[in-house]
Amino acid sequence: MEGRFLISGLRSVEVEIPDLAAARAFYTGTWGLVEAAQETGSVWLRGSGPDPYILRLTQGARTGVLSITWRAAQNTDLGELRDRMIAAGGVLQDTIGDLADHGGGTGFSVRDPSGRLVRVVQGDGQSAPLDAEDRHMPDRLAHVNINSADLDADIAFLERGLGFVLTDRSKMMGFLRTNSDHHSIVLAIAEVDTLNHVAFNHPDWESMMKASGRMTDAGFQIGWGPGRHGPGDNVFLYFVDPFGLVVEHTAEVLQVNDDYRVGGPADWTWPPGRTDQWGIAPPKSKACMIAQISVPFL
Repeated sequence: MEGRFLISGLRSVEVEIPDLAAARAFYTGTWGLVEAAQETGSVWLRGSGPDPYILRLTQGARTGVLSITWRAAQNTDLGELRDRMIAAGGVLQDTIGDLADHGGGTGFSVRDPSGRLVRVVQGDGQSAPLDAEDRHMPDRLAHVNINSADLDADIAFLERGLGFVLTDRSKMMGFLRTNSDHHSIVLAIAEVDTLNHVAFNHPDWESMMKASGRMTDAGFQIGWGPGRHGPGDNVFLYFVDPFGLVVEHTAEVLQVNDDYRVGGPADWTWPPGRTDQWGIAPPKSKACMIAQISVPFL
């Protein structure tokens, strides 16, 4: 079933940050990633899985998203994928070629119709998985959630340009997949085209909870959770990092196939006062809500 997709999954997110040293210390210490490589002005961080990195931090003037990188499936023709993305409204930024990036590979980049930089990589190097049994660290990225001022247009670009499939639609969000995960990207209706949050996947909920405990031990307040989402069924805890980025520890995302019935807003409603399936998650903190609309794409 996954062979039908042009994109095999979410590889990494690249972020500009105003204090690289502090960000590096936070993400390798408190959040739980491992430094994979570094050069003047940039640090590449990995999880316990085989991706060469899942987060790149680059010194800059402010917190913002430089790009989101998707991994093309091995049998995907990059030229045809590039042409699809352009036909769907994207603007080519870099032609197909070898990537001067940790992990290497071949790829290209396109600005989507809202101006966000989307990178595609194929054939990047894979790292030996880390033994993370006692480290409670993410293994990979689970999804990105993006605020969208034109939800239908953004969904259309992902479907027509990259071959994503809509899995669920709630009142405020669209969930799209590109493998067996219920979603690899979420689009949230908003008045701004900013980042909502980045979700880091854990192999099980115990790891997720203990990693979140490390955050609270370090003095970070929970922004939302713990709870279990509706669409996707994943367990979650949200935090705001020291630079205004909302980050999520998550686990147990629903695995689906082509038999999954696409849900609509009527399928995802809660009784008054409830924000998740379990009914135990309190409302999001004000700081989390503000941060979820404040990080721009650069």
